[in-house]
Amino acid sequence: MDIFTIISVLVFLSAIFGYINARFLKLPNSIGLMLITILFTLVVFLIGYIDDTLINAERYIITQIDFKSVLLDIMLSFLLFAGALHTNFEQLKVQRWPILVFSTLGVLVSTFLVGTSMYYLLQVLGMEISFIYCLLFGSLISPTDPIAVLGILKKAGAPKQLETKIVGESLFNDGVGVVVFLTIFQLASATEVAVSPLDILELFGVEVIGGLALGLALGWGTWKLMKSIDDYDIEVIITLATVMVGTLIAQKFHLSAPLAMVAAGLVVGNDTVRNSAMSKTTETYVDKFWELLDILLNTLLFVLIGMEMLVLSFKTEYVIAGLLAIPLVLICRYLSLLIPIKFFEKRLDFVPRTNLVMTWGGLRGGISIALALGLSDDMHRDAFLVITYIVVVFSIIGQGLTVEKLIKQVVK
Repeated sequence: MDIFTIISVLVFLSAIFGYINARFLKLPNSIGLMLITILFTLVVFLIGYIDDTLINAERYIITQIDFKSVLLDIMLSFLLFAGALHTNFEQLKVQRWPILVFSTLGVLVSTFLVGTSMYYLLQVLGMEISFIYCLLFGSLISPTDPIAVLGILKKAGAPKQLETKIVGESLFNDGVGVVVFLTIFQLASATEVAVSPLDILELFGVEVIGGLALGLALGWGTWKLMKSIDDYDIEVIITLATVMVGTLIAQKFHLSAPLAMVAAGLVVGNDTVRNSAMSKTTETYVDKFWELLDILLNTLLFVLIGMEMLVLSFKTEYVIAGLLAIPLVLICRYLSLLIPIKFFEKRLDFVPRTNLVMTWGGLRGGISIALALGLSDDMHRDAFLVITYIVVVFSIIGQGLTVEKLIKQVVK
């Protein structure tokens, strides 16, 4: 089965599942698609006891796709640029300090809280796993996923200042989370060569600062090109080229492509650039193109997440650890936000119970699964992949279905 056939099958399934959701379930896309895909996969499992043709075909498709590479190296750049392009820049500027603290200090604190708690939980369950590997799990599960968050928050009708905090944090903290994961991964992999604190600082600094600097440069270059012409179709292609070439440059020089795309998207999408570089026609086409691409990639992503359960090793102890990890991760998220929120709530206009809403509204998604897939076997990949999958599925379906009610209950 060649790559075109695999993509065709995935797009076909996405279209069918998307239709079922839009016609009958009427849930937010991310929730509906994942739910339908999981149910479909369970039905395939049951049919597999009679005839294994369908399950073998689905398993073959999943094993032919390098989910980690597809999401982190390709899809994530497009999704983050699209998300940043439609983020309210003025609101983001007002909330910049809490967002900065949430997406850096918050991720680091959550990583260590989750890692430490998970280490002792696994010990109680009789699973002897090194602390450094538990920290790796903490780093991959701590970032909230903007891809999962964006659509649900808009449907929930969250107040703008709250939506900006959650979306802004999610846009930046997954880029920071990937860097934190790579840093701990390097430490965990270093068997012969010692990794010094300076090496860690250098890796972190180059990835984060270099990624943001590249993104700002790409955004500025895109603005200059778009300002010098008035041709909406070419201007749409320029934004597409920015993302594709920018991602290649970031990968070549080991910079953070996610952070670069967030920065570029924010520059191109802010009102000043829009007013000076885009006609109304161009603005409409740019927005519609990226909305469509965003929906298509989101659809494919959540279908893939649902199908990933085919390659998991569901051992009893892994499932128990995953179920216990759900409240543990939520508590650690709540605690990691506590100090920053207390510090900023008197200085800025925070809605009531911001901590509770940000904890429950901070959904995990494909990024966590992609990072878990990147673990090696000696890092207990199978165990952490199942635990991550259970947390992500609960996050998207359980939290995603109830966050709207919570927002309406809390923000009256």
